[in-house]
Amino acid sequence: MKRVTFLALVLLAAGCAGYDGRTLVPGQSTAEEVEKLMGPSADQRRGPNGETVLWYPRLPAGRVSYAARIGTDNRLIAIEQRLTPENFDRLKRGASTQNDVRDLLGPPGRVDQNARREREVWSYEAQGMQPQLIVLQFSTDGVLREKYMIDDPDQVSKDGPM
Repeated sequence: MKRVTFLALVLLAAGCAGYDGRTLVPGQSTAEEVEKLMGPSADQRRGPNGETVLWYPRLPAGRVSYAARIGTDNRLIAIEQRLTPENFDRLKRGASTQNDVRDLLGPPGRVDQNARREREVWSYEAQGMQPQLIVLQFSTDGVLREKYMIDDPDQVSKDGPM
């Protein structure tokens, strides 16, 4: 029985090794090593100074989303969890655009149209102290008009967080 438990723990640890890329070394690991460890990226964008940003949504519904920033030398600059309250606070109503949001938070988990209000609504499920929902509404010109970070009602029981 002890061997089975030990083997299960080893396999679990090996499976988690690529989850957030923690074993990768900025300045040394290559883009190919990032993809080998973390798998194919969900999206790829151009960042500042010619960087490439590879997106890795994780957990159910992408509740954490890692951005692996790759420099022009094909080396890893950093891996950052982007669905954070600090990044949410950086988004400005009336100023941030859809491109700004996508560059900062990555691809949305869901996109809906609210034709009546002439809004496109992007949703991200985030994992803070408890599951949260980030909802961003854009006008037809692609500018952020409303933003909300709320406790995810589908993940919170009547008695409090699950």
